[in-house]
Amino acid sequence: MSGSQPSASAVEELGFERTPLGEISLRLRRDPKLPGVDIYEVKLDDEFLMSSLFHAAEDALAVLGLAPFGGAPTEVVVGGLGLGHTAATALDQPGVRSVVVVEAMDAVIGWHRRGLVPLGARVSGDPRCKLVHGDFFALAAGEATAFDPARPSQRYHAVLFDIDHSPRQLLHPGNAAFYSADGLRRLARQLTPDGVFALWSDERPDAEWLATLARAFGEVAAHEVRFPNPYLGHEASNTVYVVRQPRP
Repeated sequence: MSGSQPSASAVEELGFERTPLGEISLRLRRDPKLPGVDIYEVKLDDEFLMSSLFHAAEDALAVLGLAPFGGAPTEVVVGGLGLGHTAATALDQPGVRSVVVVEAMDAVIGWHRRGLVPLGARVSGDPRCKLVHGDFFALAAGEATAFDPARPSQRYHAVLFDIDHSPRQLLHPGNAAFYSADGLRRLARQLTPDGVFALWSDERPDAEWLATLARAFGEVAAHEVRFPNPYLGHEASNTVYVVRQPRP
C-alpha cells in the first residue's frame, strides 16, 4: 500500500486469520476526511498491505502488462490476489482467455468467494478466472506442480506480479531468490517465447533492478504511475516494470 497510515476513523473488521506469515485481517474503514467512501484495507500484523483507496498502479499493472499483445488471445497468471484489482482489470482487457490467480493465503481467496470485498463476486464468478491457493515463489521456481495444476504443461503469455512491497522490501526473506537473474530466468521458462513479466513496486524506478531484469529477459521498461493521496495532500507514485522475452 502506498502513502502514510490513515488517520483515526471508524473501522470494522470483516475477516481475520492467523497464518504462517502472521495475522492477516480485512477491514472496512470509514474516514471522516473522506465522507461517503468505503475503504477496504488489508493488514498483516501491524503492517498495511493494501487499500482500495490506492489501486491505480494495480490496475496499470494489468493494462501495461497486457498492452504488448494488442488484444491477441492471452493466458495470464496473476501473482497475489489482494483486493482483486489486478485480476479484475486483467479480465477486462481484450483477448484475455484465462486468468490464474495464485494466492498464498487461503483466507484472502475466501474473502473473495464470500463477497466480503467489492470485487470478490466479479473475480471469483468469472468463468475465465481460477483462484489457486499456492506459493507463487515455489511455482515460479518450478519447485511445485504448476500455476494451474489442471494444466501442468501450460505456458503463459503474461505473469502480472504484486506480492512484496518492492524487490527490496520483502514480506519474507525467503522471497529474495526470486528477484535474482537466475530466479527470473526460472520464471521465464513458464512464459511463451514472447511472453511478458510485469511487476508492481511501491518504490521509484530502481536502476539496479532494471539491470537485473535486462539480464534475465531483454526488453525492459519502468512506468511511474502517479495518483492522488488525500492523506499526504499531494500525489504519490508506484512503479510498474514491464519486461518481455526476446522475440524468436
